[in-house]
Amino acid sequence: MKKIGAIILSAVLTAVLASGCGNNTENSGNSASGGNTAGGTIKIGADLELTGGQASFGDSASKGAKLAVDEINAKGGILGKQLELVVADNASKSEEATQAAQKLITSDKVVTIIGASTSTNTLGIVPVATEKKIPLVSVGATNPKVTVDERSGNVNEFVFRAAFIDPFQGEVMANFALDSLKAKTAVIYTDTSSDYSKGLQKFFEETFKAKGGEVLSQESYQQKDSDFKAVLTRIKAANPDVIYLPGYYEEVGKIVKQAREMGITVPFLGGDGWDSPQLAEIAGAKALENTFMSNHYSPEDTAPEVTSFVDAYKKANGGAVPDGMAALGYDALKLVADAITRAGEADPVKITEALAATKDLQLATGKITLNDKHDPVKAAVVLKFVDGKQTFETKVNP
Repeated sequence: MKKIGAIILSAVLTAVLASGCGNNTENSGNSASGGNTAGGTIKIGADLELTGGQASFGDSASKGAKLAVDEINAKGGILGKQLELVVADNASKSEEATQAAQKLITSDKVVTIIGASTSTNTLGIVPVATEKKIPLVSVGATNPKVTVDERSGNVNEFVFRAAFIDPFQGEVMANFALDSLKAKTAVIYTDTSSDYSKGLQKFFEETFKAKGGEVLSQESYQQKDSDFKAVLTRIKAANPDVIYLPGYYEEVGKIVKQAREMGITVPFLGGDGWDSPQLAEIAGAKALENTFMSNHYSPEDTAPEVTSFVDAYKKANGGAVPDGMAALGYDALKLVADAITRAGEADPVKITEALAATKDLQLATGKITLNDKHDPVKAAVVLKFVDGKQTFETKVNP
């Protein structure tokens, strides 16, 4: 009898375990379909620079995106489901961004991806998003070829962005140099290893020359260079009215610091790639005097949507003031959330269609309408460094 009882008990346990496994398999199937997990969440991927040369960008963008997710979930989520942010580190490398995107799509089953923070790294994600038909909203890419294939001229169907593009940003700073600083000559110092830097160089130069300015010379460096004195000696001899330096904060900080040590006092101008708290740490507050940058927003802006975002970010991050990349991470997530809501379901193709139809969406960096090239039409700001801190100088509408 004991033996028979043991057999019966074993059979019962086996049936229970089999039943449990069946439920898990069913839930796993739900997770693989449309990015919805067993817990009823909608998965959104974030392919960001959490380590490497642009880690400050990715850290800010991830914090901004997380704030947006927390706000949305606190209000009940979307379509009756909570949002789940799945963050992957691309290590500030294009090839790593490609691999991170593949993992987010195939393993994590996200319905859309935000990222990367830079043009070069975003370009590493574009082919994956296109092949898998998963919408991609870049946080900070400003190079035109992110959304428009430069060979065919066709719009990349599944690719969008939260940031304005380089032609607008380059034009803004060329006009600022000519009109506000009364510059007649310039030297352009470009990071030739960066699509972002080369794009800004092109559009600044075109506008500056077209409106009567003279580019005395074009100099170059590459990421991870550390000694810029030889080139700066040539620039000092050229004696330009302004130096346009479209690069990322790590090298920009070193260049400005070394230039000031060599007695170069003319204004330096740059783009949103300067936007990191580490810039002042690298260059020093004194060296940053008489420098200007274009950016996507200013935390000093008194518009209600800006003040509410800044206050919420400070509360969530120990009083830290959000930089432009934090605002763009927040906006990229809100763009996606708005599209999912209008799509009516977490289906990648329908989300893509809804993103393309985005119009007059009020976000932290302004009111956004995505044009037929999937680029946002919105204002830019020019910021001036005072005591190592960004201060609002002017706002420029498209």
